[in-house]
Amino acid sequence: MDYKAIIAKYRDTTGGILEAFNAVQKELSYLPEEVIAEAARIFNIPAAEAYGVATFYSMYSVEARGKNVIRICESAPCHIAGADEVIAALERELGILMGESTVDGLFALEFTECVGQCQATPVITINGEPFFDVTAAKVPGILAKFQK
Repeated sequence: MDYKAIIAKYRDTTGGILEAFNAVQKELSYLPEEVIAEAARIFNIPAAEAYGVATFYSMYSVEARGKNVIRICESAPCHIAGADEVIAALERELGILMGESTVDGLFALEFTECVGQCQATPVITINGEPFFDVTAAKVPGILAKFQK
């Protein structure tokens, strides 16, 4: 993947560094150090500022992680609705704990703050795609869609 070309494409875009980071992370699932350094160069900002952008927003990761990022809401409504059982099912099905990635690099499990769908709790997102009213029984079927 030519991350330099991807970043350069957003050079003259308002908020371009965010767009560039989104595009690169979509391909790699995280933002390696060399990507952040290149973004600093292209956008003519200090490396510390580019790193600050990459670490400020929870949607970005500067650490390698699984390709399919599963996030589960950790707000009260989701937990009251059974998020703990969903977390246990995800961990059991994937063989990892929250904050980890599968050995094959296919999945990562992360907590997130409210995703704004409290009417359909618990909610998980996979690569930003929301899944509503998730139960432990639904977890294997949801994961199967991403195991190809």
